[in-house]
Amino acid sequence: MTRLHVPVRTRWNDLDAYGHVNNAAMLVLLEEARVQGFWGAEIIASITDPTTLWLVARQEVEYVAPVPYLSEPLDVQMWIGRLGGASLEICYEVCSPVGAAPFTQYARAASTIVLVDAATQRPRKITDEERANWSAWTDEPLVFTRRP
Repeated sequence: MTRLHVPVRTRWNDLDAYGHVNNAAMLVLLEEARVQGFWGAEIIASITDPTTLWLVARQEVEYVAPVPYLSEPLDVQMWIGRLGGASLEICYEVCSPVGAAPFTQYARAASTIVLVDAATQRPRKITDEERANWSAWTDEPLVFTRRP
C-alpha cells in the first residue's frame, strides 16, 4: 500500500482549555492534510476542473490519544479506502511527528468525498481514467472501533 505522509503543524489556537487539540480543530487539520496531500500534490488533479465539485458528505473520527501542542508537525498518513461510483473515502491516521519516540497514534479518521457536476448539482461518476490514477493510493478502508 502506498500512503501519503503529510506533515501538518498544530497551531496554538487548535488547543482547548485542557491543553490538547480540540475535536473540531482535528477536522481542520484533516482538511489541511487532504488539500496539501491529494490536491496539492496533484494526485487528484481533477480538483482543478471547474466542472466538478468535491463535497464532503461524511466524516468520522476516532480519537485514540489527546494531541498536545507539538513543535514538530504531525505525520498525517492518508490513502483512499474506497472508490465508489461517484464517491471516494479518504482514510487518515494522525500520528506523532516522524522520528519521535515513542510513536503515538492520535486519531483515525475517514472522509467521504462526493464528486458533483457543477452544472447539474448532481453526483457524477468517477471516470475510468480517474479510477486508474487513484488506484495506486487505494488500500483497505479503516475499521473503526464499535461499541456493542
